[in-house]
Amino acid sequence: MTFSQLLDAVRDNPQAVTIPASWSQGRSCFGGLMAALQLEAMRAKVAADRPVRSLAISFIGPPAIDVPISFEVQMLREGKAVSQVLGRAVQNGETVTLIQGSFGAPRESMIAVAAEPAPSFKPVDEVPDFPFIPGVMPEYLRYIDMRWALGGLPYSNTKSPAIGGYARLHDVVEERLTEAHLLALVDTWPPAVLPHLSKPAPGSSLTWSIEFVQPLPAMTTHDWTQYRAVIEHARDGYGHVAAALWAPDGELVAISRQTVTVFG
Repeated sequence: MTFSQLLDAVRDNPQAVTIPASWSQGRSCFGGLMAALQLEAMRAKVAADRPVRSLAISFIGPPAIDVPISFEVQMLREGKAVSQVLGRAVQNGETVTLIQGSFGAPRESMIAVAAEPAPSFKPVDEVPDFPFIPGVMPEYLRYIDMRWALGGLPYSNTKSPAIGGYARLHDVVEERLTEAHLLALVDTWPPAVLPHLSKPAPGSSLTWSIEFVQPLPAMTTHDWTQYRAVIEHARDGYGHVAAALWAPDGELVAISRQTVTVFG
């Protein structure tokens, strides 16, 4: 199933969505997809004029492949402008992913501060493809086009303080890019600490917070996004990473922070 087909599946029946092995990340489902599916279930419960502003995501346990998942939603509070929503992905009676989301309508304000510009990378056409290698890379990467433009590759024993480059989904027909797509594009990048390792070792996100800069610019699923992640601290098997995602014109669209675990 493609990314778009899985989004359709959670809209049609959020109580029973089965993720196929082609979207696996090691022994589990791709975390960015899990977050995107839960967001779609939450989005259906919130007024359309309240875009998602932020998500706080905890990956409680590894969801199994090819086993139905229920994406449950609870409205915690609905104020005049902001809706606070709890999303819970449940498999075999156990919570595997938990998301607290804030959805907010725009307000009048005299404050307007421009974001920092996108980092200066080589143009995307000058950066080589990051090819998918079956059996070596996580399966979900077959659905992502990536071009590595900053820092060392995973397990290259490169003490990179940052990684980054370009990414887009390539399994979908051209359609409007939404926050669900952005979740997959941000999380498709490996933990920024992995280039420091000299050989493969497991690594995953423990917690993840992401903020969306609204309104999103007009983008499609065929547009390249630009990503940069900076390691702020790492020790004792945990890394703290700040990241951001930009539109093709350099406009900031998402701000991300992750606590990652590394077993190496």
